[in-house]
Amino acid sequence: MNLRDRALSYDIAAWLLVGLGLVVVLKFHLLAALFSGLLVFELVHVLVPVFRLSQLAGRWAKLLAVALLTVLVVGLLTLLILWGAALLRNGSDNLPQLVATMAVIVEESRELLPPLVEEHIPLNIEEMQSAVAGWLRAHSGELRVVGQETLRTVAHMLIGMVIGAMLALREALPSQGEERPLGKALLERVDRFGASFRRVVFAQVRIAGLNAFLTWLYIGVALPLLDIPLPYAKTLILITFVAGLLPVVGNLVSNTVIVTVSLSQSLGLAMGSLAFLVVIHKLEYFLNAHIIGSRIRAAAWELLLAMLIMEALFGLRGLIAAPIYYAYLKDELKARKLV
Repeated sequence: MNLRDRALSYDIAAWLLVGLGLVVVLKFHLLAALFSGLLVFELVHVLVPVFRLSQLAGRWAKLLAVALLTVLVVGLLTLLILWGAALLRNGSDNLPQLVATMAVIVEESRELLPPLVEEHIPLNIEEMQSAVAGWLRAHSGELRVVGQETLRTVAHMLIGMVIGAMLALREALPSQGEERPLGKALLERVDRFGASFRRVVFAQVRIAGLNAFLTWLYIGVALPLLDIPLPYAKTLILITFVAGLLPVVGNLVSNTVIVTVSLSQSLGLAMGSLAFLVVIHKLEYFLNAHIIGSRIRAAAWELLLAMLIMEALFGLRGLIAAPIYYAYLKDELKARKLV
Protein backbone atom coordinates (compact mmCIF):
# COMPACT_ATOMS: atom_id res chain seq x y z
CA MET A 1 0.00 0.00 0.00
CA ASN A 2 1.57 3.32 -1.03
CA LEU A 3 1.49 6.56 0.96
CA ARG A 4 -1.36 8.00 -1.07
CA ASP A 5 -3.56 4.96 -0.43
CA ARG A 6 -2.75 5.06 3.30
CA ALA A 7 -3.68 8.73 3.51
CA LEU A 8 -6.94 8.00 1.70
CA SER A 9 -7.75 5.20 4.13
CA TYR A 10 -7.25 7.57 7.06
CA ASP A 11 -9.55 10.09 5.40
CA ILE A 12 -12.23 7.44 4.86
CA ALA A 13 -11.96 6.34 8.50
CA ALA A 14 -12.25 9.96 9.63
CA TRP A 15 -15.29 10.55 7.42
CA LEU A 16 -17.00 7.46 8.79
CA LEU A 17 -16.29 8.41 12.40
CA VAL A 18 -17.43 12.02 11.97
CA GLY A 19 -20.52 10.96 10.01
CA LEU A 20 -21.44 8.44 12.69
CA GLY A 21 -20.89 11.10 15.36
CA LEU A 22 -23.19 13.58 13.60
CA VAL A 23 -25.93 10.95 13.30
CA VAL A 24 -25.53 10.02 16.99
CA VAL A 25 -25.87 13.72 17.92
CA LEU A 26 -29.26 13.88 16.22
CA LYS A 27 -30.44 10.43 17.30
CA PHE A 28 -29.70 10.95 21.00
CA HIS A 29 -30.77 14.60 21.30
CA LEU A 30 -27.28 16.07 21.72
CA LEU A 31 -27.67 18.89 19.21
CA ALA A 32 -27.98 21.56 21.93
CA ALA A 33 -24.70 20.40 23.51
CA LEU A 34 -22.92 20.33 20.14
CA PHE A 35 -24.14 23.77 19.07
CA SER A 36 -23.50 25.48 22.43
CA GLY A 37 -19.98 24.06 22.56
CA LEU A 38 -19.25 25.11 18.98
CA LEU A 39 -20.70 28.57 19.65
CA VAL A 40 -18.33 29.16 22.59
CA PHE A 41 -15.35 27.77 20.68
CA GLU A 42 -16.02 29.78 17.52
CA LEU A 43 -16.71 33.03 19.42
CA VAL A 44 -13.39 32.70 21.24
CA HIS A 45 -11.71 31.78 17.95
CA VAL A 46 -13.13 34.92 16.29
CA LEU A 47 -12.34 37.25 19.23
CA VAL A 48 -8.72 36.16 19.79
CA PRO A 49 -7.43 38.03 16.67
CA VAL A 50 -9.63 41.04 17.51
CA PHE A 51 -7.89 41.48 20.88
CA ARG A 52 -4.55 40.36 19.37
CA LEU A 53 -4.11 37.72 22.05
CA SER A 54 -2.17 35.47 19.70
CA GLN A 55 0.62 38.08 19.64
CA LEU A 56 1.21 37.87 23.39
CA ALA A 57 4.67 36.68 24.36
CA GLY A 58 4.91 33.70 26.60
CA ARG A 59 2.87 30.54 26.81
CA TRP A 60 1.23 31.29 30.15
CA ALA A 61 0.36 34.90 29.29
CA LYS A 62 -1.42 33.74 26.14
CA LEU A 63 -3.16 30.92 28.01
CA LEU A 64 -4.35 33.27 30.78
CA ALA A 65 -5.65 35.85 28.28
CA VAL A 66 -7.57 33.21 26.32
CA ALA A 67 -8.91 31.73 29.58
CA LEU A 68 -10.24 35.13 30.68
CA LEU A 69 -11.80 35.71 27.26
CA THR A 70 -13.40 32.24 27.37
CA VAL A 71 -14.88 32.85 30.83
CA LEU A 72 -16.21 36.20 29.59
CA VAL A 73 -17.87 34.61 26.54
CA VAL A 74 -19.45 31.78 28.57
CA GLY A 75 -20.63 34.25 31.24
CA LEU A 76 -22.18 36.63 28.70
CA LEU A 77 -23.96 33.80 26.86
CA THR A 78 -25.32 32.44 30.16
CA LEU A 79 -26.51 35.90 31.26
CA LEU A 80 -28.12 36.48 27.87
CA ILE A 81 -30.03 33.19 28.09
CA LEU A 82 -31.13 33.90 31.68
CA TRP A 83 -32.16 37.47 30.79
CA GLY A 84 -34.26 36.29 27.85
CA ALA A 85 -35.90 33.59 29.96
CA ALA A 86 -36.63 36.06 32.78
CA LEU A 87 -38.09 38.59 30.36
CA LEU A 88 -40.39 35.99 28.86
CA ARG A 89 -41.49 34.62 32.25
CA ASN A 90 -41.48 37.57 34.66
CA GLY A 91 -41.44 40.81 32.67
CA SER A 92 -44.36 43.20 32.33
CA ASP A 93 -45.07 41.64 28.92
CA ASN A 94 -44.37 38.08 30.03
CA LEU A 95 -45.10 35.03 27.93
CA PRO A 96 -47.81 33.43 30.14
CA GLN A 97 -49.86 36.65 30.01
CA LEU A 98 -49.35 36.81 26.25
CA VAL A 99 -50.67 33.25 25.83
CA ALA A 100 -53.68 34.02 28.06
CA THR A 101 -54.39 37.21 26.11
CA MET A 102 -54.19 35.32 22.81
CA ALA A 103 -56.82 32.89 24.10
CA VAL A 104 -59.13 35.79 24.96
CA ILE A 105 -58.47 37.41 21.57
CA VAL A 106 -59.38 34.23 19.70
CA GLU A 107 -62.60 33.85 21.71
CA GLU A 108 -63.67 37.47 21.22
CA SER A 109 -62.89 37.37 17.50
CA ARG A 110 -65.10 34.39 16.66
CA GLU A 111 -67.53 36.45 14.65
CA LEU A 112 -64.69 37.83 12.51
CA LEU A 113 -63.46 34.37 11.51
CA PRO A 114 -64.72 32.17 8.66
CA PRO A 115 -67.31 29.51 9.65
CA LEU A 116 -64.90 26.68 8.82
CA VAL A 117 -62.43 28.01 11.41
CA GLU A 118 -65.09 29.11 13.91
CA GLU A 119 -66.58 25.64 14.39
CA HIS A 120 -63.24 24.33 15.68
CA ILE A 121 -62.86 27.05 18.36
CA PRO A 122 -64.30 26.64 21.91
CA LEU A 123 -67.43 28.71 22.61
CA ASN A 124 -66.07 30.51 25.69
CA ILE A 125 -63.19 30.69 28.16
CA GLU A 126 -64.76 28.04 30.42
CA GLU A 127 -65.00 25.57 27.55
CA MET A 128 -61.46 26.39 26.51
CA GLN A 129 -60.20 25.90 30.08
CA SER A 130 -62.10 22.61 30.31
CA ALA A 131 -60.58 21.43 27.03
CA VAL A 132 -57.08 22.46 28.15
CA ALA A 133 -57.53 20.77 31.55
CA GLY A 134 -58.71 17.55 29.86
CA TRP A 135 -55.76 17.62 27.49
CA LEU A 136 -53.36 18.19 30.39
CA ARG A 137 -54.82 15.23 32.31
CA ALA A 138 -54.62 12.99 29.24
CA HIS A 139 -51.04 14.02 28.49
CA SER A 140 -49.69 14.54 32.03
CA GLY A 141 -47.08 11.81 31.54
CA GLU A 142 -45.89 13.36 28.28
CA LEU A 143 -45.68 16.79 29.89
CA ARG A 144 -43.49 15.41 32.66
CA VAL A 145 -41.23 14.01 29.98
CA VAL A 146 -41.16 17.43 28.25
CA GLY A 147 -40.17 19.07 31.54
CA GLN A 148 -37.42 16.53 32.04
CA GLU A 149 -36.26 16.99 28.46
CA THR A 150 -36.10 20.77 28.98
CA LEU A 151 -33.92 20.37 32.06
CA ARG A 152 -31.78 17.84 30.21
CA THR A 153 -31.37 20.22 27.26
CA VAL A 154 -30.28 23.05 29.57
CA ALA A 155 -27.78 20.68 31.24
CA HIS A 156 -26.50 19.61 27.80
CA MET A 157 -26.05 23.26 26.80
CA LEU A 158 -24.03 24.03 29.95
CA ILE A 159 -21.88 20.92 29.48
CA GLY A 160 -21.41 21.81 25.81
CA MET A 161 -20.27 25.33 26.70
CA VAL A 162 -17.76 23.93 29.21
CA ILE A 163 -16.40 21.52 26.58
CA GLY A 164 -16.19 24.35 24.03
CA ALA A 165 -14.31 26.47 26.58
CA MET A 166 -11.87 23.63 27.28
CA LEU A 167 -11.24 23.15 23.55
CA ALA A 168 -10.65 26.89 23.15
CA LEU A 169 -8.06 26.76 25.92
CA ARG A 170 -6.42 23.74 24.28
CA GLU A 171 -6.11 25.76 21.07
CA ALA A 172 -4.10 28.39 22.96
CA LEU A 173 -1.46 25.82 23.96
CA PRO A 174 1.31 24.92 21.52
CA SER A 175 0.95 21.48 20.00
CA GLN A 176 2.77 18.70 21.82
CA GLY A 177 4.54 16.47 19.33
CA GLU A 178 3.40 15.35 15.89
CA GLU A 179 -0.22 14.34 15.29
CA ARG A 180 -0.91 10.75 14.22
CA PRO A 181 -2.41 10.40 10.71
CA LEU A 182 -5.91 9.44 11.84
CA GLY A 183 -5.94 12.09 14.56
CA LYS A 184 -4.81 14.69 12.04
CA ALA A 185 -7.54 13.63 9.61
CA LEU A 186 -10.16 13.80 12.36
CA LEU A 187 -9.02 17.27 13.44
CA GLU A 188 -9.26 18.42 9.83
CA ARG A 189 -12.88 17.16 9.64
CA VAL A 190 -13.74 18.82 12.97
CA ASP A 191 -12.17 22.13 11.89
CA ARG A 192 -14.14 22.00 8.65
CA PHE A 193 -17.40 21.32 10.49
CA GLY A 194 -16.65 24.20 12.90
CA ALA A 195 -16.05 26.54 9.98
CA SER A 196 -19.38 25.47 8.42
CA PHE A 197 -21.11 26.10 11.75
CA ARG A 198 -19.56 29.55 12.03
CA ARG A 199 -20.59 30.60 8.53
CA VAL A 200 -24.18 29.37 8.75
CA VAL A 201 -25.01 30.27 12.37
CA PHE A 202 -23.45 33.73 12.32
CA ALA A 203 -25.30 34.44 9.07
CA GLN A 204 -28.60 33.18 10.59
CA VAL A 205 -28.11 35.38 13.66
CA ARG A 206 -27.59 38.35 11.34
CA ILE A 207 -30.80 37.51 9.45
CA ALA A 208 -32.77 37.04 12.71
CA GLY A 209 -31.45 40.37 13.97
CA LEU A 210 -32.53 42.14 10.78
CA ASN A 211 -35.93 40.45 11.01
CA ALA A 212 -36.34 41.59 14.63
CA PHE A 213 -35.22 45.13 13.72
CA LEU A 214 -37.79 45.42 10.91
CA THR A 215 -40.46 44.03 13.23
CA TRP A 216 -39.49 46.65 15.84
CA LEU A 217 -39.83 49.40 13.21
CA TYR A 218 -43.38 48.18 12.55
CA ILE A 219 -44.52 47.37 16.11
CA GLY A 220 -42.43 49.86 18.08
CA VAL A 221 -42.31 52.86 15.73
CA ALA A 222 -44.88 52.81 12.92
CA LEU A 223 -47.94 51.61 14.90
CA PRO A 224 -47.41 54.03 17.84
CA LEU A 225 -47.02 56.90 15.35
CA LEU A 226 -50.39 55.85 13.90
CA ASP A 227 -51.78 55.81 17.46
CA ILE A 228 -52.32 52.02 17.31
CA PRO A 229 -50.00 50.69 20.04
CA LEU A 230 -49.76 46.92 20.05
CA PRO A 231 -49.63 45.18 23.45
CA TYR A 232 -46.70 42.92 24.40
CA ALA A 233 -44.43 44.73 21.96
CA LYS A 234 -41.15 43.77 23.67
CA THR A 235 -42.14 40.12 23.96
CA LEU A 236 -43.24 40.00 20.32
CA ILE A 237 -39.89 41.41 19.17
CA LEU A 238 -37.95 38.97 21.37
CA ILE A 239 -40.04 36.05 20.08
CA THR A 240 -39.38 37.22 16.52
CA PHE A 241 -35.62 37.20 17.10
CA VAL A 242 -35.48 33.84 18.89
CA ALA A 243 -37.88 32.18 16.43
CA GLY A 244 -35.91 33.68 13.55
CA LEU A 245 -32.96 31.49 14.55
CA LEU A 246 -35.02 28.47 13.46
CA PRO A 247 -35.36 28.09 9.68
CA VAL A 248 -38.90 28.10 8.24
CA VAL A 249 -40.67 27.00 11.45
CA GLY A 250 -39.61 30.11 13.35
CA ASN A 251 -41.31 32.43 10.89
CA LEU A 252 -44.60 30.53 11.21
CA VAL A 253 -44.49 30.80 15.02
CA SER A 254 -43.68 34.52 15.19
CA ASN A 255 -46.15 35.42 12.41
CA THR A 256 -49.00 33.56 14.13
CA VAL A 257 -48.37 35.32 17.44
CA ILE A 258 -48.11 38.81 15.92
CA VAL A 259 -51.22 38.44 13.73
CA THR A 260 -53.24 37.06 16.66
CA VAL A 261 -52.26 39.97 18.93
CA SER A 262 -53.02 42.42 16.09
CA LEU A 263 -56.49 40.92 15.92
CA SER A 264 -57.14 42.40 19.40
CA GLN A 265 -57.15 45.85 17.81
CA SER A 266 -59.03 45.15 14.60
CA LEU A 267 -59.33 42.75 11.70
CA GLY A 268 -57.85 45.44 9.45
CA LEU A 269 -54.72 45.68 11.62
CA ALA A 270 -54.39 41.90 11.63
CA MET A 271 -54.54 41.85 7.83
CA GLY A 272 -52.06 44.74 7.67
CA SER A 273 -49.69 42.90 10.03
CA LEU A 274 -49.99 39.76 7.93
CA ALA A 275 -49.20 41.70 4.75
CA PHE A 276 -46.20 43.37 6.42
CA LEU A 277 -44.88 40.03 7.68
CA VAL A 278 -45.28 38.42 4.27
CA VAL A 279 -43.22 41.24 2.74
CA ILE A 280 -40.56 40.93 5.47
CA HIS A 281 -40.25 37.19 5.08
CA LYS A 282 -40.15 37.39 1.29
CA LEU A 283 -37.23 39.78 1.79
CA GLU A 284 -35.78 37.41 4.40
CA TYR A 285 -36.14 34.48 2.00
CA PHE A 286 -33.97 36.22 -0.60
CA LEU A 287 -31.51 37.40 2.08
CA ASN A 288 -31.35 33.91 3.52
CA ALA A 289 -30.71 32.39 0.13
CA HIS A 290 -28.14 35.09 -0.67
CA ILE A 291 -26.29 35.26 2.67
CA ILE A 292 -26.29 31.61 3.71
CA GLY A 293 -26.23 30.37 0.11
CA SER A 294 -23.23 32.57 -0.70
CA ARG A 295 -21.45 31.50 2.50
CA ILE A 296 -21.70 27.81 1.63
CA ARG A 297 -21.96 28.39 -2.15
CA ALA A 298 -25.29 26.60 -2.39
CA ALA A 299 -28.51 27.45 -4.20
CA ALA A 300 -31.73 27.99 -2.27
CA TRP A 301 -33.26 24.78 -3.63
CA GLU A 302 -30.29 22.80 -2.29
CA LEU A 303 -30.84 24.11 1.23
CA LEU A 304 -34.58 23.51 1.07
CA LEU A 305 -34.05 19.95 -0.17
CA ALA A 306 -31.52 19.27 2.60
CA MET A 307 -33.94 20.66 5.21
CA LEU A 308 -36.79 18.54 3.82
CA ILE A 309 -34.76 15.32 3.94
CA MET A 310 -33.30 16.01 7.40
CA GLU A 311 -36.71 16.90 8.82
CA ALA A 312 -38.15 13.66 7.46
CA LEU A 313 -35.31 11.66 9.04
CA PHE A 314 -34.87 13.42 12.40
CA GLY A 315 -37.79 15.83 12.87
CA LEU A 316 -37.26 19.38 14.14
CA ARG A 317 -33.67 18.62 15.18
CA GLY A 318 -32.88 17.63 11.61
CA LEU A 319 -34.53 20.77 10.28
CA ILE A 320 -32.36 22.95 12.55
CA ALA A 321 -29.14 21.07 11.77
CA ALA A 322 -29.71 20.73 8.01
CA PRO A 323 -28.01 23.96 6.79
CA ILE A 324 -24.89 23.28 8.89
CA TYR A 325 -24.67 19.60 8.03
CA TYR A 326 -25.18 20.35 4.34
CA ALA A 327 -22.55 23.12 4.41
CA TYR A 328 -20.07 20.68 5.95
CA LEU A 329 -20.91 17.95 3.41
CA LYS A 330 -20.43 20.36 0.54
CA ASP A 331 -17.10 21.56 1.97
CA GLU A 332 -15.87 17.97 2.15
CA LEU A 333 -16.92 17.28 -1.44
CA LYS A 334 -15.28 20.49 -2.69
CA ALA A 335 -12.08 19.70 -0.81
CA ARG A 336 -11.89 16.45 -2.82
CA LYS A 337 -12.80 18.36 -6.03
CA LEU A 338 -15.94 16.23 -6.46
CA VAL A 339 -18.34 19.20 -6.89
